[in-house]
Amino acid sequence: MTPEKIAKAYHDACLAELQALKPGNVHVFADGHGMTIHDFVKSADVSAAVIAQPNLSVGERILHSVIATKNAVDMNTNLGVILLCAPLIHAAYSINSEQTLQQNLNDTLSQLTINDAQYTAEAILLANPAGLGAVYENDVHEKPYVTLLAMMQSAQYRDRIAWQYANSFSDIFNVGLSRYAEAQDKWQNRSKTQNNAWATTAVYLGFLASQLDTHIVRKYGESLATDVMNEAYDIDAAYLSTDNPKLIQKKLLDWDASLKNRNINPGTSADITVACVLASFLQ
Repeated sequence: MTPEKIAKAYHDACLAELQALKPGNVHVFADGHGMTIHDFVKSADVSAAVIAQPNLSVGERILHSVIATKNAVDMNTNLGVILLCAPLIHAAYSINSEQTLQQNLNDTLSQLTINDAQYTAEAILLANPAGLGAVYENDVHEKPYVTLLAMMQSAQYRDRIAWQYANSFSDIFNVGLSRYAEAQDKWQNRSKTQNNAWATTAVYLGFLASQLDTHIVRKYGESLATDVMNEAYDIDAAYLSTDNPKLIQKKLLDWDASLKNRNINPGTSADITVACVLASFLQ
């Protein structure tokens, strides 16, 4: 794939996620958490060409994209997205008739270096995500001397993005992509834009209903994250049972307002959703 096609796939995936109604996050229906949709669109604009540059390491893709975003909007709008999309993009450069994107991704993850870890730690500190604290093992506040994969493996049980690295992005390839395809097929009578948006919402709700959002866990603890997961489970069931997702829009918007009134942002689930959409586009 060419850099231009990869950059477009990444940019389109970021915008597709913004078009989807994702309760608790920023989207076209509502801003939130002191951020606007324009902040996220601008972040996608400035990071697309950077993250898709050829001949960069995964760590360089991450750091340069975070720097570009920081210079453009001066806030953390897309760290999780960049962490997930950088290895997918790196793997996409090697797609051929003999290896799938997932196989290339496994090769990419196994070849991550200490330099990748150091670049990524610098990017994380620059973005300064909510809930970032000191940890005993491979703390990003200290210069890493392990590979990026090892650094992510040590963080996998407290961060679902790190978990993707440690588990071959299995949330995306084993769960998210099939749900995305099934939702697109279910509502295929709608326009392509609407269909993609509703399918993206289905992916987001599926992740949120089946696992604790680690962004919420870091900020508020497992008890509240469990409450949100249980709320999502009921809404997800109603969403998947309808033949017309528009009929569930008010329920989604009401829950969106409730989450934002409680200052709850399921950011990890949104980040994984973007990566899922990107993987679909790249395949």
